Amino acid sequence: MVSIIVPVYNASATVERCVESILTQTVSCKEIILVNDGSKDNSLEVIERYARQYENVVVVDKPNGGVSSARNTGLTHAKGEYIAFIDSDDYYTDETYIEQMR
Repeated sequence: MVSIIVPVYNASATVERCVESILTQTVSCKEIILVNDGSKDNSLEVIERYARQYENVVVVDKPNGGVSSARNTGLTHAKGEYIAFIDSDDYYTDETYIEQMR
């Protein structure tokens, strides 16, 4: 399994495209860990919708501590043999990107 960790801070304008690009990855066994790092916009609401819709999406909500803190929090929740990180304002353009990394 691949755990894909996404730190999220005030990313309501970009996080959906990021998550959608992860969901379309061809690797079949993946978990998506979305770490809300104290966002002040509606990012938490956006990512919680994904957690309700997809069983392989996990949302962790924490007070703001910065991107490194959010990534480390994601690592404590990861169950995958492999770990990948992507920022909430980035997205995969190739559906096989994660598959090729394994």
